[in-house]
Amino acid sequence: MDILVVVDMQNDFVSGALGTAEAREIVPYVVGRVVEGLNRGEEILFTRDTHQENYMDTQEGRRLPVPHCVRGTAGWEIIEQLREYARHPIDKPTFGSRELGALLKARDEDLRKQGKPGVEKVTLIGLCTDICVISNALLVKAFLPEAEIAVDAACCAGVTPESHKNALAAMRVCQITVENDG
Repeated sequence: MDILVVVDMQNDFVSGALGTAEAREIVPYVVGRVVEGLNRGEEILFTRDTHQENYMDTQEGRRLPVPHCVRGTAGWEIIEQLREYARHPIDKPTFGSRELGALLKARDEDLRKQGKPGVEKVTLIGLCTDICVISNALLVKAFLPEAEIAVDAACCAGVTPESHKNALAAMRVCQITVENDG
């Protein structure tokens, strides 16, 4: 089974508090990749960065003092172009989602109990390459060390173009396949 994980494609990261031109540019590619994945029979999972009203009192808030993705706000919502596909996003209070890792491992174990190959490939796309995408890619690699973990570079954007490239290079070293980086 192949799984596509769409990381934090939320209003605040695209057009809101932490939005960038690069994030806005990848939106059509991300939508296209989700539709392509559905047509291929991939399972599609979404993560959603989720903070509380006390964000500025947290370690992350002190280091990145820009309130964003506060539960219940417009900035927290998945972007309109993807909302119909993101019926049950996995809310995560920090960069990487242990819930995502546990869900993927359970899915793999269930498939293997049924005599099927298990989770063979997990592809990650979304925002930000250098924070949440890399964190979740490494976390998934830890939960599923024998699955191919891939990142589609054309469907990711970082805080800056340079940090996007640095994150892709770091993931390559960690045996994560980087696709469409050209």
